[in-house]
Amino acid sequence: MTAPAGTIGATPPKPPPPARVGYRSVYLWHWPLRAMHWFSGGCLAVLAVTGLFIGRPFFMTAGEASDHYLMGWVRFIHFAAAGILVATAIIRVYWLFRGNRFERWEALFPFRASDWANMYRIIRRYLVLTRQAPHWLGHNPLQQLSYTVLYGVAAVHVITGFALYSQAAPGGFFASVFGWVGPFFGGIQSVRLVHHALAWYYIIFLPVHIYLSLRADLVHREARVSSIVSGFRFVRNDVDFVDD
Repeated sequence: MTAPAGTIGATPPKPPPPARVGYRSVYLWHWPLRAMHWFSGGCLAVLAVTGLFIGRPFFMTAGEASDHYLMGWVRFIHFAAAGILVATAIIRVYWLFRGNRFERWEALFPFRASDWANMYRIIRRYLVLTRQAPHWLGHNPLQQLSYTVLYGVAAVHVITGFALYSQAAPGGFFASVFGWVGPFFGGIQSVRLVHHALAWYYIIFLPVHIYLSLRADLVHREARVSSIVSGFRFVRNDVDFVDD
């Protein structure tokens, strides 16, 4: 099956929406990737709120702890969200090899020398030091690097999180798999410190990510935010794209 006229990349499951004069419709993101985006974003938000509560409760309820079980429920929600996040990560790893050219690992990790050269030009553009910068249909190298760091932080977070979880059952499955984490970091308290400190990466990343996405949508009028809902993005016909 070939892509409908006017589209590039993945074959859309339905005809592309009509584009304005001077624009074309590009199908970038399959529905599994879009679903993983929203699931993982929601999980990260839940993990950040519940994790900060576990580290330093915002409020406490009166009476016997066993009567309301507040911390127990917060911990349950925290670890349930972590489990969902791990599930989406497993699917994302599979999609690094199964997705289209905008979703595969080659388009996610800035491993080429040209990527780093273009990243420097993009940073200069973001800092308003120049008006010229290359354009990408998918993720530009700076976005690729931020997601690479995000995945690395998430991996360390999951490992340290399950190591902390194993403390509730020292002879259980998680203790047998993640028992090495405590000695590796020099003690379980160091594991807690690393786990808590890394949480601030998400707390900083999420609002910046949302702001930049909304700003790009308002400035360039290319439906970048809605592309993670519908899969389609509108791009100008007179602009050349590096990954076109």
